[in-house]
Amino acid sequence: MDEWIDYYDSTHTIYASKLHRDLHFQIIARDIIGYIASTDSVVLDYACGEALSAAKVADACAKLYLAEPAPGVRGRLIARFAPNTKIRVRSLEDLTRMPENSVDLVVMNSVAQYMTPNELDSALAVIRRLLKNNGHLVLGDILRPEVGMARDVLALLKFASAHGFLKDALYGLASTALSDYRQLRTRVGLQRYSEDEMIEKLAAAGFTASRAHQNIGHNQWRMTFVARHAFQLPLSATRVEVVNPKTR
Repeated sequence: MDEWIDYYDSTHTIYASKLHRDLHFQIIARDIIGYIASTDSVVLDYACGEALSAAKVADACAKLYLAEPAPGVRGRLIARFAPNTKIRVRSLEDLTRMPENSVDLVVMNSVAQYMTPNELDSALAVIRRLLKNNGHLVLGDILRPEVGMARDVLALLKFASAHGFLKDALYGLASTALSDYRQLRTRVGLQRYSEDEMIEKLAAAGFTASRAHQNIGHNQWRMTFVARHAFQLPLSATRVEVVNPKTR
């Protein structure tokens, strides 16, 4: 994961335009809010990135922890949200020192693809320790083995067309093809999981999980999973309440 952390800590061009970047974070914030059970909830966004719309998430809960591994990004988060008393910025190492059973909802969105399977197992162990007995983990934007880059491109173009930045998206795709991102993706690769593989991986980490009806964000070719401690009732017993975000 270290090479990807370094990439996102650099001046990268992953977004086609400012509008693309802003919409990306707004939609993610909207979808995270859909999983927050109450305004008393403590929420952790694991490897949150720039989290530009985190203030909206904080408005919907009691406390929001933004955990970010990239030091440059983490510094910007601290500066951006310093006035907001409901938001606290942490490193991933800081999470190991937080109290057990202290978080109601953990969201890890668009992160698992950058981790080795062992790195993801380690992260899930930390998350399970932090999660309250009735808490939930939302694992979003999981890449499927049978869905390649072409689907990501089509999803982006559809999103861009709907929101008025299609020209920028086309230019951005051309730039990305020659960028460090494409080279890094080719060299290091991205981790992919089938639905069954991810459910089995979460089970091995001590969770009972089910695939959500919709993925977090704009790309519905990817998957989101909702998990809870394995000693809780199976998700099939509470699927309507838990798996469907309230905003959908």
